[in-house]
Amino acid sequence: MKIRRKSRFAPEVFTHSLNDIMFFLLLFFLIISTMSNPNVIKLMLPKASATQQMYKKQITLSVDENKGYFIDKEPIPFDRLEAELQNIFANVEERTVVLRVDKNLAVQDLVDVLELGAKNDIKMVMATAK
Repeated sequence: MKIRRKSRFAPEVFTHSLNDIMFFLLLFFLIISTMSNPNVIKLMLPKASATQQMYKKQITLSVDENKGYFIDKEPIPFDRLEAELQNIFANVEERTVVLRVDKNLAVQDLVDVLELGAKNDIKMVMATAK
């Protein structure tokens, strides 16, 4: 009499594609971590007894549709604009002006303001709407 053994079922997990999935997850998190903004991290900074002053200054120069010039909401006539910018940026190393110009103005009006910045070594940054 021939006794046959029953073949037992052995459960198996196929892990051949697991390496690919782990590689793609690692790649995804590496790419995302390089794009994250470091300013998001909240830190408690140490205190110092002596402070160092940074010589940076940023102002806003607005030009409305009637060619009215405003430095931080103060109206300034165009003929006094260059002198006022020189006065504001006296003894400042990094000079930056955020330029807010009405969209209905001519390009020449924008170029006139940019020439003032170039002549006085002021970095002009144009503000736009979304």
